[in-house]
Amino acid sequence: MTLPPLTALRAFDCAARPRSFTRAGQELGVTAAAVSLQVRALEDHFGRRLFLRQGNRLTLTDAGRAIQPRVDLAFAELAHLAQDLGQEAGPSRVVLSCLPSLADHWLLPQLSGFDRLGDLELRVEEDPVDLSGAAVRLTYGAHFYPDHRVETLFTDEIIAVAAPGTGMARLVHTEWGPSHAAAPSWARWHQAAGLGAALVPARLAAADLAAELIVRLQGPALPLPWPYVMVWKPSTRRAKLVEALLTHLRRA
Repeated sequence: MTLPPLTALRAFDCAARPRSFTRAGQELGVTAAAVSLQVRALEDHFGRRLFLRQGNRLTLTDAGRAIQPRVDLAFAELAHLAQDLGQEAGPSRVVLSCLPSLADHWLLPQLSGFDRLGDLELRVEEDPVDLSGAAVRLTYGAHFYPDHRVETLFTDEIIAVAAPGTGMARLVHTEWGPSHAAAPSWARWHQAAGLGAALVPARLAAADLAAELIVRLQGPALPLPWPYVMVWKPSTRRAKLVEALLTHLRRA
């Protein structure tokens, strides 16, 4: 059997992760058009369409979804081979990518007791991010990352908080009608007064509540619909380190 061209497989792998020829081109140092041509060559080789092209939007076909994990796994194995032969196979550290709110209010204290902290490179960034190579993502919900391994870290609920001594009365919202697009709101009033109230995730607010930087207002807690999760590629290098990190974060 004639093997598919390695360059075309690489172009497909880079485009399948972000569903973008442009981002694949940035990763490979070529144009989006060059990536598209390589993918078409691969489609011609297999006699199957791998992407549905709808303007600037790419969607994997059934055939594309079938081969994508195996192609990704094959390149991961090649990276292992290069490492075993003493060649540079990418960064030795695991990139730990985290949602800003999660990093600021939860992650950093949890990492303080992790004994392999030196093996991690922390990046704080919004969704979505590229999880190629040795990369792990901590975020809310996993809808940006299909075909990834997903593990729940914790679930949370929304509570109302305010600055100490605010003396909040019950806030009633006035609906000014459809002809008033920018009516003043309580948020604007609190901003002008230097006061504030907010709806925040309870677990992420725990440290500020304990330090009495904010106080909880009376009222019900509202469950969040999605958990906070850890996601990564099943084929990621340094899987043992990733598993150790997951165990530590769940215990913390």
